[in-house]
Amino acid sequence: MAGPLDEFVNRITRMVAEFAQEHGLEQAELRIELADGSRYLVATMVADPGFGFFSITPHRVEGEEPRRAIVPIGAVKAIEISAPDPERRVGFMPSETAG
Repeated sequence: MAGPLDEFVNRITRMVAEFAQEHGLEQAELRIELADGSRYLVATMVADPGFGFFSITPHRVEGEEPRRAIVPIGAVKAIEISAPDPERRVGFMPSETAG
C-alpha cells in the first residue's frame, strides 16, 4: 500500500530524533529490513523517486563504494531504531529533502 512518501520519511526522521532525545543520545541508528531478509544500516532516507518507492543511503563499510538503494515501500518488513553500536558510532542523519 503506497501513501504519501514525504510524510512517511518525515515521520521516520521525527521518530529517530525523538528516540535519541528520549534516551539522551547524540544520534540513533536506523535499520530497515526488507521482505527478502536484507538489512540496511541507514545513513539517510529520502522520499524520492516517489511512485511507491523511496531511497536509502546505507552506511559504508571501509573500502566500500558509495551506494543508494531505491526501495518499494511494500518491501519494507521492519524498521528498527536503536542506540548506536559503540564500536561504529554511526547514526541516521536527516536528509535536507526530508523536510
